[in-house]
Amino acid sequence: MTALTTPTRAARRAAPRRGLPPDAVRRGALVLIALGALGVLAVWWADTPRVAGAADWLTGAGRITGLLAGYTAPVLLLLMARIPLLEREVGADRTARWHAFGGRYLVGLITVHVLTVVWGYALTSGQGLWNQGVEIVLRFPDMLKASAATLLILGTGAVSARAARRRLSYETWYYLHLATYLAVALGFAHQLSTGADLADGPAKAAWYLLYFGTAAVLGWYRLLRPHLRDRRHRLRIAEVRAEGPGVVSLFLTGRHLDELRAEPGQFFRLQFLAPGLRWAANPYSLSAPPHPHFLRFTVKGLGAHSAAVAGLAPGTPVRAEGPYGAFTARRRHGGPVLLLGAGVGITPLRALFETLPGRLTLVQRARRPEDVLFRRELAAVAAGRGARVHELLGSREQVGDLGAALGRLVPDLGRHEVYLCGPEAFTAEAVRALRAAGVRPSRIHHESFAF
Repeated sequence: MTALTTPTRAARRAAPRRGLPPDAVRRGALVLIALGALGVLAVWWADTPRVAGAADWLTGAGRITGLLAGYTAPVLLLLMARIPLLEREVGADRTARWHAFGGRYLVGLITVHVLTVVWGYALTSGQGLWNQGVEIVLRFPDMLKASAATLLILGTGAVSARAARRRLSYETWYYLHLATYLAVALGFAHQLSTGADLADGPAKAAWYLLYFGTAAVLGWYRLLRPHLRDRRHRLRIAEVRAEGPGVVSLFLTGRHLDELRAEPGQFFRLQFLAPGLRWAANPYSLSAPPHPHFLRFTVKGLGAHSAAVAGLAPGTPVRAEGPYGAFTARRRHGGPVLLLGAGVGITPLRALFETLPGRLTLVQRARRPEDVLFRRELAAVAAGRGARVHELLGSREQVGDLGAALGRLVPDLGRHEVYLCGPEAFTAEAVRALRAAGVRPSRIHHESFAF
């Protein structure tokens, strides 16, 4: 399948489809989330004629945090629903950061909600905190389910803490997070049965719309749509090709691939229908411009899932969700472009290097010469379009200051727009170096799959 790696004229002419103004969707989404939160506070305000005494203040705080927690939970699920507009215009990594921040916020809201409600009710009834808490759980409607939901949310928050997350594989972390769907479902009923603010009227109708609308969006984008696209495209592995130590390229063929409307720089979540792999969908970037007859992904064995990919046989069915990601030509403002990658992060840059218009420089960071990927391909693309390719080799001690090294390779570095992809530590170091060199934050584009 050597012909599959040959750049096509269509790929070289590929131009990004005109999208919305930069950051319009991001800002719009944040405004909608904020307006929803204000609407929740308005519900509490309208249903609260007065607050008098410590018990009322504590109970009121419990009601507010409970309402906000009930609103936040479906919003967090919507952020992870893989809605194409958000994935394309905001970016999967940014929505994931919003989700992570919101998750910490949700854990805090639930904790305060539980403590203030129990304390406020205890002051009103004259019971001790423990007795009041037991009575709420055992005698209030739907509170056993709500208690289970609380434990699931707090447990998920604990395993999402950075110290715990580092010890988990992506697959384990992914499966544990599925518990949040169950938690949201379990917690829904008690919000209506014990929440006086949502007893009836427009607020109750809006709550039903929020939750059932979220369920519908998740069902469509996470389940039904991928299933229908899988039946439509019938992706299969055509070839597995070694690219370097622990790195392989997968060539997938199928039907009607042009209908996917993938763009260079984007990624798919691939689910390989093979033993041990069929229950996880991991993100992998396109490492060549999308072709009407094939898609190429390059995978490095960084975990159990990605390491097993190298052993897959041609003909293995693949379920692909996507394309996702905003790491595309849509982000480009103009002027010279630097593509800066390290490790397997070079894969989306390889596709962009062939298709981005204008003056391009690509710098690949690697410890050893044998770790450099796509050397011949990049040289061929550079020769064909008059671009430049550099390799920045050696340990951190050998390379020295990254900003100084980049300055030597790209003399007018501060004037460049930068597409950056690589391991988390490298990305952080590169962003600092680029900022110090005068590159504006709005001209540094990067997307991360770190979980």
